[in-house]
Amino acid sequence: MTPFRLEDRFGRVATDLRVSLTDRCNLRCTYCMPAEGLDWLPDDVTLTDDEVVRLITVAVERLGVDEVRFTGGEPLVRRGLVDIVARTREAGERLGRPLELSLTTNGLGLARTAASLAAAGLDRVNVSLDTVRAETFAEITRRDRLHDVVAGLEAAAEAGMTPVKVNAVLLRDVNDDQAGELLDWCLERSYELRFIEQMPLDAQHGWSRSTMITAEEILERLGRTHTLTPAVEPRGSAPAERWLVDGGPATVGVIASVTRPFCGDCDRVRLTADGQVRTCLFAREESDLRTAMRAGADDAELADRWVTAMRGKAAGHGIDDPTFLQPDRPMSAIGG
Repeated sequence: MTPFRLEDRFGRVATDLRVSLTDRCNLRCTYCMPAEGLDWLPDDVTLTDDEVVRLITVAVERLGVDEVRFTGGEPLVRRGLVDIVARTREAGERLGRPLELSLTTNGLGLARTAASLAAAGLDRVNVSLDTVRAETFAEITRRDRLHDVVAGLEAAAEAGMTPVKVNAVLLRDVNDDQAGELLDWCLERSYELRFIEQMPLDAQHGWSRSTMITAEEILERLGRTHTLTPAVEPRGSAPAERWLVDGGPATVGVIASVTRPFCGDCDRVRLTADGQVRTCLFAREESDLRTAMRAGADDAELADRWVTAMRGKAAGHGIDDPTFLQPDRPMSAIGG
């Protein structure tokens, strides 16, 4: 089958699909949601496992998607996760072309599921970890679970889902003095560390650019303990700028979504847990596939709706625009 392309008005083609499997999470990170949590999506509007797999298959078979990342909320709380991964792998195999399958997770529960996920066809994981100090971890996440995340990372590496990537956010006066410490910890274990600028996607709408730790500040803090030189390979559509650490070969990445946006090279599209297409993390509009699918739309119609939605993608996220408004949905309900 010759696929259509998910091409927007600016010539960008989306081949990387981020699929949120749930908006629920078992941590309460201060920069994401309040301590009491959020009003979760009702079960009847959340896509079933079959519906998730069907929409992924439409994207792969008809729209040229060749990379799928499962996100949340926390995707490990989705009971059907292993089966969804396996069926997604099968969709690629039917076409005779490999898919790159990955998972973004907080790591809780990864120790007991890593082997099963790898056997189902998951290639790699990105684990969120902002600190390796137990007291700071508890302060940020409101949970004393650092040991579980560490065990999950070890299990992922043992299952062969490498390179194991670690995503970290630095918060001013909380963990911004621990950048070098976290890098050393990851280097010792051959994990690839990437620092991410805090983005305006918190449920409380308390984000402020004035308090955000910028990419420039991240590099300054890392430079106190390590020598960094820019990696020479082309960045392409990858969100992270990579730096050789002390001459390499180890690297560290910085994702500067706010201060150094990479919108012009974006190749991503998102599907929320309730079946909405989002063309950008910061989009304020969505396109509903769930309702059409449940009303009997065939795969061709769903693909056509997806193509139409992609044409509405903006040139950039517009955070620097004075008229910028934070999305109504928080990150946990969008999927990273």
